[in-house]
Amino acid sequence: MVLDVHKADDSLVDPSLLPAVPVGLPKVLDLVVSGEATSRAELARRTGLARSTVGQQVEHLVGHGILREIESSESVRGRPPRVLTLSPRAGTIAVADIDTLASQVAIADLGGRVLAQETVVIPIEAGPQAVLEAVTEELLNLLERCGRDPDRVREVVVGLPAPVDPQRGCAVRPTGMPGWDGFPVAEWLRSRFHAPAVVDNDANLMAVGEAAQDQVDTPLLCIKIGAGIGVGIITADGEVHRGADGAAGDVGHIRAVGGGGDVLCTCGNIGCVGALASHRAVLSSLGIPESTEEDPLFGAHTLAERVANNDPPAVRALRQAATEIGEVVAMLVYMFNPRTLILGGPLSELRDDMLSGVRAVVYQRALPLATRKLTITTTQLGENSSIHGGVALALRDVFSERGIARMLVDDAGAP
Repeated sequence: MVLDVHKADDSLVDPSLLPAVPVGLPKVLDLVVSGEATSRAELARRTGLARSTVGQQVEHLVGHGILREIESSESVRGRPPRVLTLSPRAGTIAVADIDTLASQVAIADLGGRVLAQETVVIPIEAGPQAVLEAVTEELLNLLERCGRDPDRVREVVVGLPAPVDPQRGCAVRPTGMPGWDGFPVAEWLRSRFHAPAVVDNDANLMAVGEAAQDQVDTPLLCIKIGAGIGVGIITADGEVHRGADGAAGDVGHIRAVGGGGDVLCTCGNIGCVGALASHRAVLSSLGIPESTEEDPLFGAHTLAERVANNDPPAVRALRQAATEIGEVVAMLVYMFNPRTLILGGPLSELRDDMLSGVRAVVYQRALPLATRKLTITTTQLGENSSIHGGVALALRDVFSERGIARMLVDDAGAP
């Protein structure tokens, strides 16, 4: 599957200074990184390039610290064969999934393997400066813990629980996020990591992460049910549908089918489905505090415990939320005709009540043509979906022709 390439800002490097990438070099690098070809002879066969040309490109990549050539550990007669692998010095990806109460941060190598991950407990209401400082500090700690050079971070990806302007790299008119509107998140991160930065909506990253898994078909909708409700949309050709202004998928502010009475939403309207059926709304309806001084995630832990113990009010609240969300999802099924629909976020992980409730409404409301091949399920990756989506998004850019050119410039003169 070809996933969307969300191009990072190149303001750190003058585009006119980017070198021309030798013909075939991206293919050589891709074959080695994917493990499809690990020797010079295999590369020559797979690319159709002359062995001398492959040799020049391999030497180029090894000299820049992107690949390394080592003796195979396989037992063979005579001289052990030499194999090509991605060098640990090739660099890392830094990813942060910023949420309302806590943020997940991780670093991954250029093979897509998550090397380290941690939770940073800081509310989004603390403001962009405080949150980004805390996130950056933890990312640098993870790099140090793994023995990775912070100067070789190739790209930083951040997910925000808000509409995002992908060109400016900032949240746009978010609700419940004081100080974040228009704050230059991407620019701030570029200045700290001296690397390209991408900012996207968290549900979009979740959708990218899920779409990258084996045997997941597109078009795909990924519904994140957290403090609000958002949808990441992956089209049939693997692109993220963000809309004209980055507001696509902000379905939590659609008016609930049942009307919602006089329940006030953070957007100022009444009866929004997010105000009735989000994780935060369910906690509020049950009188469970979202957090305490001792436990920032008190609400999530308490609700999970009550649902696991089959507490009638908690189970009833979960089922009511599933019905409200199902009505919105049925409408989305009509609009986008997805092949896969994935539920993510804290509520989706509690029990099968949410999944079965949404399924029931969708199959009741939507016509057979739209549902006959539709798979409705929960996330494969759990709370790590956005992290994996951020890694996948970054790697597509890092290994694009422009991304490779940036690496060659960054590593000019590498030992």
